[in-house]
Amino acid sequence: MTSILYDDVGQKLSYHTKLSYTTMKIGILGSGLAGLSAGLQLADDHEVVIFEKNTVPGGCMSSQTYNDTYTLETLYHHCFSGDKNLFSLLDELGLRSDLIWLKGSTGYYMNGKLHPLTTPLEILKYPCLTFFQKCRLGLFVISSRKIDLAPLDKITAKEYLYEKVGEDIYNAFFAPLLTSKFGSMKNDVSAAWLMSRIAIRSDRGSEGERLGYLKGGWHKLIDAMVERLKEKGAEIRLGTPAVTLVREKDKWLINGEAYDAVISTLPPKVTNSLLKNGETQLPNLMYQGAACMTLGLTRDPTNGIYWTNMGDPAPYGAVVTHTNFAPFEWYGEHVVYLASYFKDEPDSGLKERMIDDFCRRFSIDKSEIRHADLYIDKFAGPVYVTGYKDTIPPADVGNDLYIAGMFSPENYPERSMEGSILAGLNAAKYLEEKNR
Repeated sequence: MTSILYDDVGQKLSYHTKLSYTTMKIGILGSGLAGLSAGLQLADDHEVVIFEKNTVPGGCMSSQTYNDTYTLETLYHHCFSGDKNLFSLLDELGLRSDLIWLKGSTGYYMNGKLHPLTTPLEILKYPCLTFFQKCRLGLFVISSRKIDLAPLDKITAKEYLYEKVGEDIYNAFFAPLLTSKFGSMKNDVSAAWLMSRIAIRSDRGSEGERLGYLKGGWHKLIDAMVERLKEKGAEIRLGTPAVTLVREKDKWLINGEAYDAVISTLPPKVTNSLLKNGETQLPNLMYQGAACMTLGLTRDPTNGIYWTNMGDPAPYGAVVTHTNFAPFEWYGEHVVYLASYFKDEPDSGLKERMIDDFCRRFSIDKSEIRHADLYIDKFAGPVYVTGYKDTIPPADVGNDLYIAGMFSPENYPERSMEGSILAGLNAAKYLEEKNR
């Protein structure tokens, strides 16, 4: 058997022969990328059972089939050129040839108008910033690639932007973006998250950002991981949430069934709710929810632009026209995501308000909407507030309980597919090393 070793920053070091392990029965909570990756690492030598509350696998990477024609992610996803662990996984599953690199054009909806902001000429024409402000903003973005993020964890994004680009650029460009993504929490978000976000999205040329996507959709990755797990003898229990997690003597009981070890990829707050006998509680990290609507339309609403950030107040923060990124021919209709974030609970009537606002702003008649599906995840991801780094829990909680997910250090300070895969692999590695 072979496995991959990782250094402190998650880079692949080498392949090595696995040592002999005592066979364990391991329960994994959640079938997202972290849970499936952990399962793949463990299933050769151990009995693995994965619990998933939904009827389809994938977690935030789950997909839905439309009109028996195409399958699409319920939340939009793409990868980046530095995602080495993702590429290694694609190689292992025989999917690397399906990875394609596409250009993601951008725009900004401000003052009632959609402004394209992809090419240098379009940026120069943008009327909401002066030429001097555009130059200052451009130099700031370029600097993000080399900045040390460590000291920025204690500084708010607002404070940092005030210092680096000034109040006017902050109010005209960044404040609407932070408001649409974090709402009332926008002033608590750290500069570390902001700069990481800018840096990871700076792989761009004159035609737009360079982003990776899988031919036919990311469901092919999830399907291949599930199939490989089944080949290894792992069991995936769909529609079966973990209801209780109890430590009894030297075993963990998941819904009353005994396991030697557990890896939870659920948000810490959810894992805490399962622990019934006073076991060690995890930090109650701040999360936000996502309400993402998928629309099938008869025409393109954003004039060829893939990613439109909403500068004007709206019940969604971005309009992501997927078919201005992936080929239209794959779908036979224009596919659009409307992305909205919330704290605690989504607003009532959100779906209708999103549709009404979208149709009004982008001159869409409702008869042009073929379907509209609203996907809600109350724990879409952690909010990287100042001081977040010091609150990140270790993967090894103790008593053979391990955790991995979007809250893990591998996903700090910006979550990604790469980070979730690495978090799952490392949690599995810690478990194996501790039980040699």
